[in-house]
Amino acid sequence: MNKYSLSALMAAGLVAGSLSAGSASAADLGGNCCADLEERIAELEATTARKGNRKVSLTISGWVGQQVTWWDDGTESNVYVHDLGTTLASHVKFTGQATILPGWTAGYVLHLEAVGSDSLTTNQFTPDGPSVLTGGTNGVGTLQSFWFLKSDQLGKVSVGKQSQASDNTAILVDGSGSLVPANWVSFDVNSFFVRTSGGAFTDVTLGAAGGCVWGDCNGLPTNSVRYDSPTFGGFSVSASWGEDDFWDVAARYAGEWADFKVSGAVAYSESSEFNRNSPNMVQPFGSQYLQVGLYAEHIPTGLFAYGAYGHLDIDDSGVDANETFYVKGGIRQRWNPLGHTVLYGEYERAENNGLVAGFIDDGGVPVTTFTGESHISMWGLGVVQEIDAAAMSLWVKYRHIDADLRDFETGGIPTDSFQYVGMGALINF
Repeated sequence: MNKYSLSALMAAGLVAGSLSAGSASAADLGGNCCADLEERIAELEATTARKGNRKVSLTISGWVGQQVTWWDDGTESNVYVHDLGTTLASHVKFTGQATILPGWTAGYVLHLEAVGSDSLTTNQFTPDGPSVLTGGTNGVGTLQSFWFLKSDQLGKVSVGKQSQASDNTAILVDGSGSLVPANWVSFDVNSFFVRTSGGAFTDVTLGAAGGCVWGDCNGLPTNSVRYDSPTFGGFSVSASWGEDDFWDVAARYAGEWADFKVSGAVAYSESSEFNRNSPNMVQPFGSQYLQVGLYAEHIPTGLFAYGAYGHLDIDDSGVDANETFYVKGGIRQRWNPLGHTVLYGEYERAENNGLVAGFIDDGGVPVTTFTGESHISMWGLGVVQEIDAAAMSLWVKYRHIDADLRDFETGGIPTDSFQYVGMGALINF
């Protein structure tokens, strides 16, 4: 009996109890009683999710990540403890698949995210930001939930809530080991308000000043149908279609040339009925977004360079709504037995050319409004230490951000710089 799992034994105990209750004698276990009991245990064991049932596998994975951040907006400074932002926050993923025929599989993904303080919604007034994923409350939410059919020769089709083909396409080519602490999304500061040089609050957040949460104009999973091709010579393509007539396509490459590791990706997405490509703009227009990412690393020395570009157009707006440029360079080397150390520097410029903004008082109440444009420029430095034995990364980073606001009628609005230091870690399981 010791070959059965604890859950099956507990269930068997209930079965045995019900059998003995109807027997003439509780001590009489003769006849076919034990044979029937063992058959029942085997049936229960077949449906127990120890590592999936006997047909469909079950793999549990994920990570836990947190960061301590000191920030200064030119007038106020403070220290917050927070998650890494929706889609990067602590999560657990259940995945599995089963073989249908040789070369054909069916599977599933259930991806849950646990948010205690979402950095995407944290600001001067809110030290513990509510989760974007769960619509304003912290806790556990469903990031992805979909099934798929996959052919080794024909590719994979997925249906459900999932990352669409263009989700974070430009970001994911970054193989430096510094992707989580240093990327072109305003994860840490998205909802912090920009102050004028006199200390007054505007109602412009740092994320909105750059538009699209900076480069991330299409970054949340959608309810969609997605196709992924097999990889041929390092190349693959993807496409997806979702609600409100959203569709996108993407192409990716990864390989090695001589002593260089190279990866790149390009994606185009279009929404014809609602501007879901830009969460920082409320116009109910369609939109188109193009993003490109490229990464190269010299393997012997560990020197690397990464760059990304994004361009957003909004229908009937008359302007190019958003452009983002991001570059990062550094070195990745194993200088100690713990694992690789990554040293990097980064620069970003993000523009929002369709801004409707104003000023607020210290209670967050709007005072005046204006129409204009804005952009942010950001530079930063950081170090990441990988700990191979614990599947863990630790980092310390510094970022300096300038936000420029311009009223079309009155001209430029002087603003204070924003700076912060983040110290965090992520451990995989």
